[in-house]
Amino acid sequence: MSDSEKDLKIYSKPLPSPDTSVLVGFPGSGLVGSIALQYMVDQLEFDLIGTMTSKYFPPLAMMNKGIINDPVRMYAKGNLAVIVADIPIHPMICYEVSNGIMDWLTPFKPKEVVAIAGIVTNEPEKRVFGVATTAEALPRIADLALILPIGSISGIASSILTECKIRNIPAFGLLGETINAPDPRSSAATIEVLNKMYDLGLDINPLIEQAVEIEQSMQKVAEEVQSAEQAPKKDLPMYG
Repeated sequence: MSDSEKDLKIYSKPLPSPDTSVLVGFPGSGLVGSIALQYMVDQLEFDLIGTMTSKYFPPLAMMNKGIINDPVRMYAKGNLAVIVADIPIHPMICYEVSNGIMDWLTPFKPKEVVAIAGIVTNEPEKRVFGVATTAEALPRIADLALILPIGSISGIASSILTECKIRNIPAFGLLGETINAPDPRSSAATIEVLNKMYDLGLDINPLIEQAVEIEQSMQKVAEEVQSAEQAPKKDLPMYG
């Protein structure tokens, strides 16, 4: 067993096929990825295929109708798989978590990986920015998102993209324009891009209509994200 497998335990069925595209969303700015992907798997009725645990995960569990959710869940339908989380990952242990995920994922030879996150601009447009791991991959999203010419990406999304680049797995980052609060409207904008990439036909209107309710229910997770980002490094040999 490798060190990453010890750090991160994954209990899951195999991915549906070697041609599977994998979408990943962990809480970050605006909770963009988490909200977007959970909405997608709920609306399109993806099958729950697995979960993961780690000593690095913070002591936080979300519940729905009185039932506790696994903090990180894995879903699949057709040639799409989704990894979606309710818990923030502290920057100090992003490498361990992303490396563990990719150690599990790589043998399945995924077609591509898409990391969905937020980017804080404090502007109202709710644009979606895009990045790719190679110049050859960039045209896939060039007409769907605004390509970032220069800058940096932080958090677990950046670690996953870096791991994909090292392992020669085509990967993309979709960054919804947001503020540091639960932002379902930004999530809806990223779903519009996913609709075009994968021909999902997913209606975003219910997500927009539920925006206020989602903002209130996800506020605790947003506070955990901000706490993780601000905590002193010297206190964090691991999260928790």
